[in-house]
Amino acid sequence: MLSASSSSFAPASAAAMTMASSPLVSRFAAHRTTLRCDLLDQRRLPCSSGIQMKMRNPIATASASAFNNDAPRTKSYKEVIKPFRQMFSQEISSQSNDSDISIAKVLLYIAAEDEAFLAFNRDMDARFFMRERETIQDKTDSEEQLEPDPSETDSEELDGKSITEWLSELDAISKQVEAELLSRGINSCNSVQVLEAVNTVLFDTRGFKRTSTCFDEDPNDSYLHSVLTSRCGTAFLFSVIYIEVCQRLGVPIVGAKVGEEFLVWPETENPEELFEVATSGKSLFAIVNGKCVDDPKSMASELTGKSLLGLDVATNRDIIGIALANLFRVHWKRASKPTPGQMLTAPLTELNNFRISNIPLLRPHDLRLAIAAAERLLILEPNNWRVRRDLGMMHYYVSRQCREAIIELSICIASFAIEEEEAKELKLFVEKLHRLFSLMSSPLDSDRLALR
Repeated sequence: MLSASSSSFAPASAAAMTMASSPLVSRFAAHRTTLRCDLLDQRRLPCSSGIQMKMRNPIATASASAFNNDAPRTKSYKEVIKPFRQMFSQEISSQSNDSDISIAKVLLYIAAEDEAFLAFNRDMDARFFMRERETIQDKTDSEEQLEPDPSETDSEELDGKSITEWLSELDAISKQVEAELLSRGINSCNSVQVLEAVNTVLFDTRGFKRTSTCFDEDPNDSYLHSVLTSRCGTAFLFSVIYIEVCQRLGVPIVGAKVGEEFLVWPETENPEELFEVATSGKSLFAIVNGKCVDDPKSMASELTGKSLLGLDVATNRDIIGIALANLFRVHWKRASKPTPGQMLTAPLTELNNFRISNIPLLRPHDLRLAIAAAERLLILEPNNWRVRRDLGMMHYYVSRQCREAIIELSICIASFAIEEEEAKELKLFVEKLHRLFSLMSSPLDSDRLALR
């Protein structure tokens, strides 16, 4: 499980308690040169987030800016990701009816933003490395590798396809299901028959496969477009695919968070039929939701047709919140891998040993992706104070962002009803951050930045 507190990133409602080139492992990992990316901590590790991307180089027009003062200004990563963040915010706006929100479209916007960030930092790594080589020939060779063909890709493409084209992938699966139903001589069918056909198309025809539910898996398994490409992903994203495909076929699918699992089933007047064991030896409910249904350690194994009716059905916003919480856990787990067992909120209880040199070693790209997940989750759930606290703590780990940490944590203290002990810890931590922020602007050695 994630080292961060389990309550962090829990969706606000009961229902909800329920995204170039090869994988981006730095090509310069074998060199001792420090890779300076973005505004992140000086102690850097190569990016390890396995997300792949094919899109226009976000700083292609500035390929020589590191060497030529007259070159166009290099974009910041915030400028690169801004269009995708705006599309995300617009889609989940409070002015939108929940039923009008496209879960798939929002998840694709999330993936596009994260891949834009990774592409930006990959290019920045290469550019700074090129500078440190300090030879004209190396500079020329590197630029030739980095410079894309402007006509090859579009800035809003995701792994070579537009958002609309990725949505068409789901349309194609739906059409395959329709063909499967017709091949069985079924013209008018109930929800159970549709789900059986979906299972056949996904697992037999297309060869999809669920991965482990632990949060140290390949991040690709948590991005919708990657799952549609590799046909391998988390059980949660399979649930999303079921919802999207069946929606296109006119069969409403609902879902709920049960323990650590997100389970889906069709709206039916006879839920008991979902638990009837078929000739395969499994019930339709188990085939749709995976191994957790048969795992005695899982709360899902205790469900019956009757108990399904008592679950709080997740809204579209709830489902998006679960997706973002999962992404946060994946990226925080990977960011903290160099410091095993590092808890996100640990500094709150270690105030007597508070110094800048004690900030743990974290993977900067994964940390930034975890921050992005938290920022988007706050857009979705602005009153979730634990998400805001965790966002503030992650800004603290980025040692140059004390100001952002102070802002987020101060909002927690001032705007939410927090338990007295937690509020006291946050206040003391913010006071030390204020002093640290002042000292960091002074020419002091970092080992002297110990606050008593």
